[in-house]
Amino acid sequence: VQLQASGGGLVQAGGSRGLSCAASGFTLRAYHMGWFRQTPGQERELIAALRRSGGDPYYTDSVKGRFTASRDNAKNTVYLQMNGLKPEDTAVYYCAASQNVNWRSVVGYKYWGQGTEVTVSS
Repeated sequence: VQLQASGGGLVQAGGSRGLSCAASGFTLRAYHMGWFRQTPGQERELIAALRRSGGDPYYTDSVKGRFTASRDNAKNTVYLQMNGLKPEDTAVYYCAASQNVNWRSVVGYKYWGQGTEVTVSS
């Protein structure tokens, strides 16, 4: 069972970056999928989530209108398109999978990707 995140890198403020998270060993469609980010000394924060039942994605306020989460069940992959990036978006980004009703919390997630670092320069 593995989640492989990719797409991180250095981007200028105002730019865009797309992250991907490919799953192997399990079927994404059976899971809520979350995108988290973490900066040094801070707790890991849920920024976007796709519930397995569908419906509108969840976004934390700081990324609403700028980030878009999506999934492609045929490719067993989820995506996070990040537009209008700001220096405060600099973080390590993680994808994670949950079958728990508590999908809003870090503890509700069973599988985690390795993290991919995004640095936004001003």
